[in-house]
Amino acid sequence: MLDQALGFFSNDIAIDLGTANTLVYATGRGIVVDEPSVVAVTRTPGGAHGKVLAVGTEAKRMVGRTPGNIIAVRPLKDGVIADFAVTEQMLRHFIGQALGRRLLVHPRMIVCIPFGITEVEKRAVQESARSAGAREVFLVPEPMAAALGAGLPVSEPVGSMIVDIGGGTTEVAVLSLGGIATSQSLRVAGDQMDEAIAAYVKRKFNCLVGERTAEEIKLAVGVAAPVTPQRSIHVKGRDISSGIPRQFEFTSDDAAEALQDCVTQIIETVRVTLEHTPPELAADIIDQGIVLAGGGAKLEMLDEVIRDATGLPVVVAEDPLRCVAIGAGQILENADLLRRMAI
Repeated sequence: MLDQALGFFSNDIAIDLGTANTLVYATGRGIVVDEPSVVAVTRTPGGAHGKVLAVGTEAKRMVGRTPGNIIAVRPLKDGVIADFAVTEQMLRHFIGQALGRRLLVHPRMIVCIPFGITEVEKRAVQESARSAGAREVFLVPEPMAAALGAGLPVSEPVGSMIVDIGGGTTEVAVLSLGGIATSQSLRVAGDQMDEAIAAYVKRKFNCLVGERTAEEIKLAVGVAAPVTPQRSIHVKGRDISSGIPRQFEFTSDDAAEALQDCVTQIIETVRVTLEHTPPELAADIIDQGIVLAGGGAKLEMLDEVIRDATGLPVVVAEDPLRCVAIGAGQILENADLLRRMAI
């Protein structure tokens, strides 16, 4: 019955509802939306959120640059919904963008969620998706979708290990036979790296920078360990003492120092997951290695640092930013996978 229904409705979609970015996969068309999870809204006199002005890329351009009556909201925090009403508006916008005129029939929807979230948080995702226009909502664990998208043999009786470093959470999981054998969820990922850089700038340079600038620093010179030759970027910020804007040089060595704590916590989570892995699956990981996915996987030297810490082969997925959405799309288009992997 499910097979017939999934085949009949060609406007079904899969959503990687991320803290930093939201990606939408449409049946037969692939990834049709890839936008920041940001919404710009007006602020009412009482402080509540009012009218939605912009969503996605356009809204992200406003972060840190809005007047007092407009606020740029990121409705997801640490991989879960922090603002239900704004998440619903954002989803509605992205679904409309993905389906256009096809929205006449309410779609079935797969939404990827962190493995470690609570039942209350799962219900919030389902309700938000239904309110945004979904007829039926299936939840799929992010590590499973990421592993599928990275090309790991998750349906076979072989241990595969994925480390999915997103915007709000890092999901570490060992998978086998279409299920998660062991998993750890850490609320340290891309956002916390940005915060660590901003805190380091304040401490070392006595300057304040916004989250957008911190992210730009991370993308330009972010490294998990010092590199040779050292790279640098000129950063503009506001001097704490004088209150006057000034420019300073931020190097890749500064980035390695700023991100040291975040990287250490990710490595420790990988170690703990390996300690909880059944011996037979652990033996498979020696051959298969560890695969890194998510935006954080692009942090230079991270694969080498994890390799040195664990002694295991570590590779970065071919398209780390889109792994979850690609995997969710595979589940969307395969009723058998959906039946086995949906929560």
